[in-house]
Amino acid sequence: MRVIVFVKATEDSEKGFVRTPETTEMLEAMGRFNDELRDAGILLAADGLTPSSQGKRIAFDGPGRAVIDGPFAHPRELVAGFWLWQVKDMDEAVAWVKRCPNPMPGPSEIEIRPLYELADLE
Repeated sequence: MRVIVFVKATEDSEKGFVRTPETTEMLEAMGRFNDELRDAGILLAADGLTPSSQGKRIAFDGPGRAVIDGPFAHPRELVAGFWLWQVKDMDEAVAWVKRCPNPMPGPSEIEIRPLYELADLE
């Protein structure tokens, strides 16, 4: 089963990346975790996202399109980064997330969502 694992944004992540001893330590810990995922054959892709101030949304209404510039409200509803994993089931994904270093300087959340497979859509 493939899952996407979202690192939810925070007020800190929405300020943008600033290199400090704390963020350097967090990046090194995350790098080690990513190495473990890769060595276990779970990691398919991973990346961090820039703050929503650098993003755009496209709103659809019938044939109309409207471009909305960031930043977007409610950082905890935004995504700061993601992994794409191949796991045997949701329990395995949860177990891996529980091993993850905290991706933010303070409280944070990680969300796991299964991807639709082609068989699910037939």
